Amino acid sequence: MELTKNEEELNLREIIKPYLKRWHWFVLSVFFTIILAICYILFTTPVFKIQSSVLIKDAKKMSSASGDFGVLSGLGGFAGMGTNSIENELEIFKSKRIIEDVTRNLKFQVSIYSREKFHDVELYKDTNPFNVLVINEKKYEELPKKPIDVKISGDKIVLSSKELNQDIITTFNKTISLPYANLMITKNPNFNRYKVRKLDLNDFYITYSDFDEIVNDYQENLEVDLADKDATVISLSMAHPNKDKAKNILNNLVTVYNEYALTDKNTESKQTKDFIDERIVLISKELGDVESDKERFKVENDIVDLATEARINLQISTETRRKSLELDTQIEISKMLLNYIDAQSSNYQVLPTNIGLDNTTATSNITAYNKLVIDRNRLLENATLDNPLVKEITKDIQSLKTAMRESIQRYLINLNATKRQVDSENGSSDSEIRKLPKQEKLFRNIERQQQIKENLYLLLLQKREEAAISMAMTGEKARVVDYAYVAKKPIAPKKLIALLVSLVIGLLIPVAIIYLKELLNNKIINKQDLEKLTKNPILSEIPRLYKNDSKIITKNDLSPLAEAFRILVTNLNFVLPKSNYAKKIFVTSTVKGEGKTFVSVNLALAFASPSKKVLVIGSDIRNPQLQRYNPSMKNAKGLSEYLYGEITDAKEIIYPSGFNPNCDFIYSGVIPPNPTELLQNGRYEELLDSLKLDYDYIILDTAPLMLVSDSLLIADVADVTVYVTRSEVTKKDFIEFANNTVDSLKIKNVSFVVNDVHKSNFGYGNKYGYGYQAEEKKWWQKIF
Repeated sequence: MELTKNEEELNLREIIKPYLKRWHWFVLSVFFTIILAICYILFTTPVFKIQSSVLIKDAKKMSSASGDFGVLSGLGGFAGMGTNSIENELEIFKSKRIIEDVTRNLKFQVSIYSREKFHDVELYKDTNPFNVLVINEKKYEELPKKPIDVKISGDKIVLSSKELNQDIITTFNKTISLPYANLMITKNPNFNRYKVRKLDLNDFYITYSDFDEIVNDYQENLEVDLADKDATVISLSMAHPNKDKAKNILNNLVTVYNEYALTDKNTESKQTKDFIDERIVLISKELGDVESDKERFKVENDIVDLATEARINLQISTETRRKSLELDTQIEISKMLLNYIDAQSSNYQVLPTNIGLDNTTATSNITAYNKLVIDRNRLLENATLDNPLVKEITKDIQSLKTAMRESIQRYLINLNATKRQVDSENGSSDSEIRKLPKQEKLFRNIERQQQIKENLYLLLLQKREEAAISMAMTGEKARVVDYAYVAKKPIAPKKLIALLVSLVIGLLIPVAIIYLKELLNNKIINKQDLEKLTKNPILSEIPRLYKNDSKIITKNDLSPLAEAFRILVTNLNFVLPKSNYAKKIFVTSTVKGEGKTFVSVNLALAFASPSKKVLVIGSDIRNPQLQRYNPSMKNAKGLSEYLYGEITDAKEIIYPSGFNPNCDFIYSGVIPPNPTELLQNGRYEELLDSLKLDYDYIILDTAPLMLVSDSLLIADVADVTVYVTRSEVTKKDFIEFANNTVDSLKIKNVSFVVNDVHKSNFGYGNKYGYGYQAEEKKWWQKIF
């Protein structure tokens, strides 16, 4: 468990190590990106956010007389036409048409700019010293793509552009004919120099833009949204570098919107009023026709009032029936009485009275008759019929009976006549009563039409007045809650964000470079990389030399290079066999340029001491390198001459190194045409054998193994093989070649050395140079 934890810590350390050792990359990268961010902030034109908010009066909440088609809300076909959705109003604010009108009203086709120190500044209204008026645009002409420079000197104006054939010289208030438009430049009487006191205003230029492009730009830039989902307040905003211009746009946008609403309102109200007037004329005619029908109906049916007529006819009918019954009764009584009288031809009896006869004459006659009959009967009780008194009374009775009979007959005739008249009246009233339902139905239909027309006529009169009132009202549909105002800080460039982004980019750039470098790296960097690729021991890491560093270690040298080679000597002694003869150290590498000769020479100097003598043999006779350390010996005879047999005594080719009295060199000599044959002729082994008693260490500086086979021919003579690799040069694939060579026993007792290791890649850091006389590096030296 503890081992796994340590491995994880080691892996994490290995992951972050490439980044930590190049920390100065991060510092420099962040420094430059922050400089770029500052330049971006300085040279970018500030963009401000301008906002406004308006309250849209909801037509659904207005009275029916206060707007649009609300005046017709009571008429079925027009119900709901006056309502407006807030989403519709949002789309109106975003519409191209309203932006076109705003752009046209504010004359935005020409913009004036001043070139300033860091960025161009647009001048508008009281900040520009002159105005540019567009008299007319020339149709079908190509609009300019480049600005027009304006130079003003007194009243003299010079216009120049790459698109103009020649400069145009003019003055104020004079028409300027350009290929695409006629312009006029006038002085701005409202120019406020104090407002732009921080600007130089020495270099002006104007741009003439396509109208549709300007509209599209403003339409895309304009943001319209609800301030709150439950409210009808619309928020308007846009981003623009010129605060005054943007404020003017938003304020004018609301104005144009209200003009649209007012125009629509008056148009709809006028159309409503015209419609109502037409309907009033039509309804008036229809109402007159209904009135005429009613009048005609009453005349034709002889009716003043249908209900009264019906009531009168009913009364007449009832009365005539009653009279008819009464007359029938009187007729029957009269007939009965007449028959009773006729039955008394000779026998006189008292006639009945109070039988209901409604005739005063007959009643009085009956009374007189009965009185005479009673008087006669009283006389007959004491007299006979021949009694003159009886005869007189009988004569009177007979005379009165005749008169009474005639009277009853006349009365009966009158009763029959009256009854016929009453029956006729009764029939007439019954006929009128039978006609009443139909007349009432017809009359009610006429009255209903009259009532409908009258109500509609009155409603239209009322609505006409409401429409007139609506037309007279001029209330704005959008009430400004906040006039256009500018946010305190510009929205671009965002200084803090720009600096943070530059910081992040400054950190990411080296991270990306290092990551890619590590990802694509196929070369040995340090000891740890080599340990992962081979099982053979790594004896030492040799530090990288810089411009003023010595390539040769010296006596009492406390430099990191000297310490590294002392460590190499110490570790090498552990792998060298015990022997009373010179120990032969075979120094080789995979390819050229990995530092074999450098290691050979400095290793020899590290070994050399008064008690230890060292010899370095330049065994790479194809490409000699040992002479580099002593250019004067470039043409000296050496190993090639000895192998060829030109020189037989080895002492003739041994030269002092010039660096240490206890270190000698045998140079390679001339480059032979047949190096392989020379190395195989046995003379090389004889040379080593002849010198084994004279030296304690013999270092063989050989050729690269991958390029030629020369070194393998003499590899058997070595006691130990020092395989040199170079940091950031030796490819990792080369180590596989080295392992294969070791596994095939072509070289023996192999140990590796990592040469030219950067100080940041050392396993224990740059801690070489330990000692009392070691020079402590300054902090800037440690960085660079």
